[in-house]
This record gives sequence, C-alpha cells and structure tokens, in this order.
Amino acid sequence: MRGRAVAVAFWDLEAAPSSAEALVAAEGPVTYGELAGMADDVAGHVLPGQVVLFAASNAAAAIAGYLGFLRVGAVPLMSNGDAAGETLVGLEEAYAPEFVWAPEGSTALVGKEPVFSLEGYCLAKADSPGCSEANPDLALLLPTSGSTGSSRYVRVSRRNLQSNAEAIAGYMGLSPCDRAITTLPFSYSYGISIVNSHLEAGASVALTGCSLMERGFWDLFRASGATNFGGVPYTYRILEQLRFGRMSLPSLRFATQAGGALGEDMHRRFAKACADKGAGFFAMYGQTEATARISFLPPERALDKAGSVGIAIPGGSLRLEREDASVVDAPGEVGELVYEGPNVTMGYATCRADLSRGDERGGVLRTGDLARFDEDGFFYIEGRKSRFLKVFGNRVGLDDLERLLAEHGVSAACTGEDDCVRVFVENGEAELATELLPLLTGLNHAAFLVAAVEDLPRSESGKVLYSKLGGGR
Repeated sequence: MRGRAVAVAFWDLEAAPSSAEALVAAEGPVTYGELAGMADDVAGHVLPGQVVLFAASNAAAAIAGYLGFLRVGAVPLMSNGDAAGETLVGLEEAYAPEFVWAPEGSTALVGKEPVFSLEGYCLAKADSPGCSEANPDLALLLPTSGSTGSSRYVRVSRRNLQSNAEAIAGYMGLSPCDRAITTLPFSYSYGISIVNSHLEAGASVALTGCSLMERGFWDLFRASGATNFGGVPYTYRILEQLRFGRMSLPSLRFATQAGGALGEDMHRRFAKACADKGAGFFAMYGQTEATARISFLPPERALDKAGSVGIAIPGGSLRLEREDASVVDAPGEVGELVYEGPNVTMGYATCRADLSRGDERGGVLRTGDLARFDEDGFFYIEGRKSRFLKVFGNRVGLDDLERLLAEHGVSAACTGEDDCVRVFVENGEAELATELLPLLTGLNHAAFLVAAVEDLPRSESGKVLYSKLGGGR
C-alpha cells in the first residue's frame, strides 16, 4: 500500500505525501500532513495506556483524535456521538476512563474539566480516572452489540487493526485515487474499517453527517468525486426507494455491503445496478470480534454467487465445524463457521480490570453462525446459533436488551428476526417500553414491535419459554 519501502501502520500518516488529501470535511479538505498535526495535538494531552471515552462522529476532529490516540498508545473506548447520557455514564462506571473526547455540548462533558479543544471536539478529564494498566497490545475498544447500551466490548489490538486494514485495502484494490464517503457511524466496526483501509492505501474519505435521504449527501458525493460507499441492508433498502439504478454517479468505482444478509434478490439487483454503472459490488461478512471483516464476495462473482458471503479475506481462512469439533469437508453440509486470522481480536471486556488481559483467542474465532460451502468453496450463512439479531446493521443482543429494560423496571422478553425486534412486556408496561427502547439503544422506534402480555410464559425454574412467544429466536 502507498508504495511504501517499509511496512508501517495506517496511523503513521507521514507515510503518505503530506500534501495529499486525507479527508474532505465541511470546512474543506484536510491533507495527510494537516491530519498528522491535528492528531498529534490531541495526543499531546494523553499518555500510553490511558483510556479515553470517545463519543464518535463522522467529523475531521473525531478522526484526528482517534488517530492521535492510536499514535500515542492511548485506548479509545468507542461510543456513538449521540448516545444517551445514561449509556455514557454506564461506560464511565465500568471502564473508569482518564479522559472523555466528545463534541462540545455533549452530555459526556457535563461537569468535567476541559483540557483541549479542536474544531468542535473537546478533551476533558473524566470524573473517575482509571487505576489498572491496559495491556500494551490493546489499541481500541469496540462495542459488541451495536448501540444496545451493553458494557461488553471487544478488545482490539494494534495488530488486529493493521492486518484488517491491509486485507481490506488489498482485496478492494484501493489506491490513493480512491475516496469513500461516510454512510455509517464511526463508532461501528464497519464504519471505522472504511476509514482505516482508506488511510492504509493513502486514499481519502469524504465526511458527512447527512443521510442518504438528504440532497446534501449526493451533492457531496458528486462534488468530492467519491469512488465508493458502504452500507448495511437498511441502507440498500433506502437506495431502492431512491431509485439508485437511475442515478448518475460517474465517479463510482464500487459499493460494499455488510452488516447482515441482503437477500439474494436484492443482492442481484444491486450487483446489476452497479455493473450498469461500470462499478463493482462487494458483498461481505464480518464481526466486530474479527475487527471488522472476515470474508468477501469478489464483484466478478456477484451475480452467479448471489447470496454468498464469499471467501476468506487475505491472510485469513474459513472452515466449518460440527458439534463434536470435527471439520466439515463436504459441500452442502452445515456446520459452525470458524475463522482464523491475524485480525481475530483479543477477547471481551466488561470493566477496566479486563483491559490488562492478553490475547485469549489465539487467532481463532468461532462465529456462532451456521454456514455451508459450495463446490467452488464459496460460503453461505444459514442462520445463527445464539440470540443475536442484526437490526439496521447493528448487532443486537436480545439478552442485553432484556437486562436494560429490567434496569428500568420493565419485565420483558425479546425475540424477533433481523431488522425487527419483538418485545413482549408484562405488568402493563408496554407504553413505557415503547418510550425506553429508542432511548436505550439509539435505534429507530421502527425496529421494535411491542406487545403487552398478562404474564410471560415461564418454566418451573423461572426461565422464559421463548418458543411459546413466537416471532423468531
């Protein structure tokens, strides 16, 4: 990448020409040299191993702070910039960060001493500085369940970040001529991977807070000459409403899709729409536990392998295992998908003390997804083993959701399928649950179907009998 003579990381911004554009923001372009300066200005106020609660957004200052923390060896604890105040308080209580990096005016900054500001972002001392040291390999903390408010995070190493950025930039063929445009939250592993891989290639990213439904997004797309964008299934449903196939996007080189199954028919429609524009379509699969990306479907196979998540990314490998851990070697047989590669993260954390732990996975990730492969070695996801849903691209833990509601006095059982969470509420608290769910998760109210029940069905041991509720897992 970048024509480097020696291997360096994507946060080593000096590897790219200092005058080359790294970001295109509302305030104007930011060169690699300027971005390095901004990053170091932030980094000068923190120390290696310190934890920074990061209320992230698609802003130049946010990305500069992220890179600055990586450069100095501090550990960003990622949260969405518009996360509920109680979510941020919960993260502070669990992880005792030394600093908060958030947009000016954020509830995360209330009552805290500011020490530095940069283009609308403020670095402030946290109320309860941490006491335990972070593992020196730890680079980043990413949420496991999208925006469901869980304190369980994924511990990501510097090697994880760099290897995944290299793999993505490699299979996409990214070059300094490429420019992504933001469509996903920067706190989301998919969104952050787009930034990482483009910086790895010496490419650039156009930053916007506009949604695809706003004219400003498409004005920036065309004005900036964006060559690619990424989206979850919800993104592509919006694009269908906007008649993407009829859009004139002469600079588009490819589109990417991850964050849940798109569906074979929609996959084919977008693969064809992109091909008609002279662009490629990458269907991909990943998990935060693998930093971001696990597999990809090459654009040239997008039509004849529609519905497939493709093949392992460069440097990784995929296999299927039966319940007895024996390896599936026959096409068509279903087993648990197991990924092995340098981007498999170190493990989970739920509190500050966990940050001192080392690598607990050894480069192997049992995804919890059931899959099969065909005669050509292309993989297809068949379902999930555990109780997680993909909702508008966010992985939502149903057990976490029940716990959050219970903390607010609502007894509920959650089931559903991708993009639809069914919430069964007893004791007449359905109205309260309807109000709480968007606040606790950051998800649109349309993601939830709330139903009132007199009593939740339970076993003799008190466990909820989900099979009697219906509506998915």
